[in-house]
Parts: sequence; structure tokens; C-alpha cells
Amino acid sequence: MDKIISLCKRRGFVFLSSEIYGGFGSCYDFGPLGAEMKRNIKQLWWDEMTKKQDNIVGIDASILMSPKVWQASGHLTAGFADELVECRKCHKRFKLDELQKNICPECGGGLTKPKKFNLMMKTFVGPVEDDSSIAYLRPETCQGIYVNFLNVMNSMRLKPPFGIAQIGKAFRNEITPGNFIFRVREFEQMEMQWFSPPATLRKRSVAMRAGNPKDAKTPDDWFEYWKEQRMNWYIDLGIKKENLRAIEIPRKDRAHYAKRQIDIEYKFPFGWKEIEGVHNRGDYDLSNHTKHSKEELKYFNPDTKEKYTPYVIETSVGVGRSALAFLCEAYSEIKGGRTETTKSVKEVEAVLNLDKRLSPVKIAVFPLVKNKPDLVKKAKEVYQLLKFKFVCQYDEVGSIGRRYRRQDEIGTPFCLTIDFETLENDDLTVRDRITMKQQRIKVKDLKDFFQNKFRNDRG
Repeated sequence: MDKIISLCKRRGFVFLSSEIYGGFGSCYDFGPLGAEMKRNIKQLWWDEMTKKQDNIVGIDASILMSPKVWQASGHLTAGFADELVECRKCHKRFKLDELQKNICPECGGGLTKPKKFNLMMKTFVGPVEDDSSIAYLRPETCQGIYVNFLNVMNSMRLKPPFGIAQIGKAFRNEITPGNFIFRVREFEQMEMQWFSPPATLRKRSVAMRAGNPKDAKTPDDWFEYWKEQRMNWYIDLGIKKENLRAIEIPRKDRAHYAKRQIDIEYKFPFGWKEIEGVHNRGDYDLSNHTKHSKEELKYFNPDTKEKYTPYVIETSVGVGRSALAFLCEAYSEIKGGRTETTKSVKEVEAVLNLDKRLSPVKIAVFPLVKNKPDLVKKAKEVYQLLKFKFVCQYDEVGSIGRRYRRQDEIGTPFCLTIDFETLENDDLTVRDRITMKQQRIKVKDLKDFFQNKFRNDRG
């Protein structure tokens, strides 16, 4: 894990927030490569939900919402609180459920009785800081979906089953953040809420008679469907099956809203940890918002003449957590290296074997040497040719082997080398990171060549 953290800073993936002031509270800044990788993850998730799946639309709700939203959702009660204990000796604080023994893991001192600690981050709206101006930074993005249920359903002319997707920032005042970007206080979520008719025989029989088996699926059916879809998404993007598992959460440990809960876990260097949750939230959210707002969040089925509150199947993933899982999965070391810069079998080269859809840089462009103006000019022409279609990086510093090594370390799929033969034949060498094969491609064919390469979804 230390090597991955070092690579992330050295190569511009992740920096400690406010580092020149000593850092700030388990907050992190994503650098140029981290920002690109996060953008890729979000786009792949968004395309999966809104393009590959049926009947899913997206929204972008406000971070600041009426405090009444959080009262209705249960976040201002014990439903969204951790049990906090404090060491009587060193005064450090811990989450009760993370302690193995009833003593302080730092100094062995005794612990206080547990107290409920709400994770909501409080702020004030307006010029006066009093109880009437209290607001909260959202701890999850899904409530913005629930309160817009009617707006989206009516404006888009949807009927259950359908989904609403959202990507956005959320904030939690975590007691014990840690493990790099795994548990932080400010993070991005990718959440999809699937609104399904409740399981009624009448609804199912009508749907089957009408030849609509999809409409006959129960919330339990959809739960299984989305669990499988979400597992497959990670596998398709390069995570090995043996490093991924779905854990059924027992009733006593579930979130307060969950009728059923599956945690999708990844085998990090620091152990198995959750990267995504799939929940059957029942009608908890829409019913509570109906009760508190007095607005009826229901759907009227014109076929069965029934009015009902849909059940919700939720998929919720953290962008940072999934990025960390992809980085951990892709990281490998090659003893003796695979470039000319490695002089000893004892030396080790780091390689990120990222799926090319996740790679922050798609193509690197090199002149063979930087002291030949004709080569540099041609290399920059190639770079300009490709940069508006693909994320490219131009590099002329160091030997070709050393430049290959830098690109391998950040997961770049393809490196182009402009050499003296390029000046004669207008072709260049394309080197594939995964296969290590090199081939000559005409400059005029590069756009089509790479469009075909990146059109292939996997690899």
C-alpha cells in the first residue's frame, strides 16, 4: 500500500489536501492523472447506467437541501450515527465497532461508555448563525433523487420500473478516517435508485398477460439483477473475480433503511473492504418523504387502477474507493524491469496494468531524441494531431527506455516513437503496454488506428 501511495503522489494521481500546511483531516486532492482517471470511472459508470441499461435517466441535485429532508430520511436521528468511545488516558476517539478489545488500541487505557455521534456536517445559510439558519452538507446523494421522484417521473413520462442516476459530492464527519482515500470526509458517490412496483400478484398477472415479463419482476428479482450487474462491471474493468465478493449483511448490522443489503467488497492490501452497496430500501424513503412533506410520492397504474409507493433498489459506489481498487488491482512490479534503463536484475519496475478505458493518459508521443529539431517538430505535429481526440502526453526527456518506464508506471496503453525512419516514410513505432509488441503505422492512419483500438471495450 505504501508503494501505491508513493506512486500516486509522485506521478500526480493523489495529493494530500493543504499539504504545505501539514495536510487537513483526511482530505485529498486528485492531481492531473487522478482527475482524468476519476473522470473515466464516472463516465464509464454513467454510460453503463444511462446507455447500456434501459429506463434510467440522470439528475444533478443540490448539495444543500432543506433540513426537513434529513429529518424525514432519518439522518438527524440515531439512524445515522456511529457509537464513539474515548480513551480516558490518551483521549483518542474510536468507533466502537472497529475495536477488537475494550481497551485503547493506542495506549491500552480504559475507554468511556459509547456515545452516539452523528456524521452529518453542519453549516449555516445566510448572514446569521442561529438555529433558524442551520443546514447540512449532504451525507449521500440519493435523497436528492427521492425528493425529485415526481418531477422526474412526470417530466420524462416514466413508469416503474425505472431508475434515476446521480454522481456528486457527499460529506461525512468520519470518526476514524484512514487507509488513504478509502475512508475520507469528502467524497464522490455514484448512486442509482431503481423504482420498482411492490410484489403483488395482481400486478404480476396483468404484466404477464400483457406480454411484459420485465414489469412482472418483483423487488427481490431486481435486487438480484442489480447485484449481478454491479459485480460484472468491476470484473469487466479488470478486477479479478477472486478479489471481489458479495457479502450478505445480517439484519442487525444493516443500515436503518435496508430490508436487504449486500456489500460488494474488494480485497485491498489492508483487507476486504466495501466498495459498493446494493440495498433493497423498500418504500422507506418515499413513504417518509410523503409523510413529512404531505406530497404524495406514488405512482398510479392505469392498467390495474392501483396507486402504490414504489420500492427502491439502490446501487451506491464511491468514486474514490473504486479508483483505489482499480489502482491496487493494476499495480505490479517486474524484477529486472522490461526497459533498457534497468541495469540490474535486482531493480524493480512498477507497472499499472489498467484497462485502457481507465487509463488517464491514452497515448504518449516521443521524439527519439530531443536534440534533433526535425524529430521534435514531427513529434509535436503527431501530438497535435491526436490530442483533441485522445488524452495524450508529450515527453522528450531522458532515454526512450526511461520514457517507456514512466508511461508504464501510470498505465498508458500506447507509446509512439518518432525516429529518423519517420522522416523518410511518414510512419512511426507504436508500442503496446500490455503485449509489449511494436509495429509501424503510417501517420495518416493513426486516428483510425486508435479509434479502432479504443472502440474495443476491454483491455
